[in-house]
Amino acid sequence: MTSIKNRVQLIGTLGKDPEIKELESGKKLARFVMATNENYRTSDGEKMTDTQWHDLVAWDGVAGIIEKYLKKGHHAGVEGKLVNRSYTDKEGVKQYKTEVVVNEVMLFPQNGNPS
Repeated sequence: MTSIKNRVQLIGTLGKDPEIKELESGKKLARFVMATNENYRTSDGEKMTDTQWHDLVAWDGVAGIIEKYLKKGHHAGVEGKLVNRSYTDKEGVKQYKTEVVVNEVMLFPQNGNPS
């Protein structure tokens, strides 16, 4: 099992425009959220949709692609790794966050859902 990696693949819709930052080091950072939907039917036959929201981060070249081509409502595919981090907020409370660090992005035509 040594070949199993921390690997995440998502196809979804951006929930808002990506936030792009240029750091003092010259690195570019993109932060964005993506929704993925799963459709299913209840035991009564009622159609339901379960939406999951994912926090994503991309750096440098990938961040540049995201900045140039992706906006709120666009469909895209991403591949990356799941990362957990913690920080202390302004009130001094320790917060925990899980994000996908994106290393590849796939762009889809923006006239409908990917096939």
